Amino acid sequence: MLDLAYRDCRRIAAAHGRTYFLATRLLEPERRPAVHALYAFARLVDDIVDASDAPSRAADSAARLDRIEHDLRARLAGAPGAGGDGPEQRVMLAVADTIGRYSIAAEHFWVFLDSMRMDIPGAPQYRDRYPTMADLSDYMRGSAAAIGLQLLPVLGTVVPVAEAEPAAAALGEAFQLTNFLRDIGEDLDRGRLYLPAAEWAAFGVDDELLFHCRKSGRTDPRVRRALAHLIAINRGVYRRATPGIELLAPRVRPAIRTAATLYSDILDEIERTDYAVFTRRAVVPQHRRLRVAARECLSASPRLLPVFGEPLR
Repeated sequence: MLDLAYRDCRRIAAAHGRTYFLATRLLEPERRPAVHALYAFARLVDDIVDASDAPSRAADSAARLDRIEHDLRARLAGAPGAGGDGPEQRVMLAVADTIGRYSIAAEHFWVFLDSMRMDIPGAPQYRDRYPTMADLSDYMRGSAAAIGLQLLPVLGTVVPVAEAEPAAAALGEAFQLTNFLRDIGEDLDRGRLYLPAAEWAAFGVDDELLFHCRKSGRTDPRVRRALAHLIAINRGVYRRATPGIELLAPRVRPAIRTAATLYSDILDEIERTDYAVFTRRAVVPQHRRLRVAARECLSASPRLLPVFGEPLR
C-alpha cells in the first residue's frame, strides 16, 4: 500500500508540477518519493481550496481541510488515519510516512493549513486582498515559506538545519511571488488579488484598472510599470535565497538550482511578452527547461544525464 501511495504522489507531481518534477529528477532516487509526497499533499490541499471558489462548496472545503488536519495529526500520533484507500488517503499515507522518516517538524504543516484557510470564503481567516507586503508575508509564511521548511530535512544540509531555514523560507516565498505575478488574470477571475494594494497604488493602479485590463486583454502602461517594480522585488527575494543553496547537501544542489533558475525564468517570460499577464500564462519553453536541467546535471555528474531521455511523465 505504501509503494502505491508514493507512486500516486509521483504521478501527481508529474502531471501538475512540471518545473518541480523536472528538478526532482536531479535528486538521488531515494529522496524523490518524499519530495513527490510533499508536493502531492500541497496539491491536494490547493485543489480543495480552489473548489471553495464556488460559494456552495466553501463550507465543504473548510470541513475537508479540518478533516485532513485531524487525519494527519492522528497518523503522526501513531493512530489509524481515515478509512478507505482512495487517492486522498494514499497521499495522506505517503506524507505521514515522509514526515516520520525525515523527522520533519509537524508545525510546518499546521502553519501551511492555517494559511490555506485564508483562501476559503467564509472562513474566519479569509482574505482576498493584502494591503501591504508585510500582510502578504504573513500569508506566505504558511503558504510558501513552510513548504521550503518541509523540504529542508529531506534535502539535507551541510550546516545545522536552523542555519539553512531562512534561505529555504525565502526561496519558497520567491517561488510563490512568481506564481502570483504569472497568475494575476486567473486570480482576478476568482475575485482574488494577492499582490499588495500599496505596491499597485504607488503606480496609480487600483482594482478597477486591473479588472479592466483583464476584460480588455490589454496591459495599461501604469500596470506595466507596477509589474516591472513587482518583478524587481521578486528578483530581490531570489537573490536573498539562492546563496542558501550552498548550505544544502552537495548532491541536491543541482536540483534546487534548476528549480530556482526555471522559476525565475518565468519572470523573463513575462517581460518578453511585454507583461501580457491578462491574456496568457507565462511558461518557460520545454527546450529551455531541459537545457537548464541538463547543464546542472552535467555539473553534478554526467552519469545522471540519461534520465533526460525519459518521458517527463
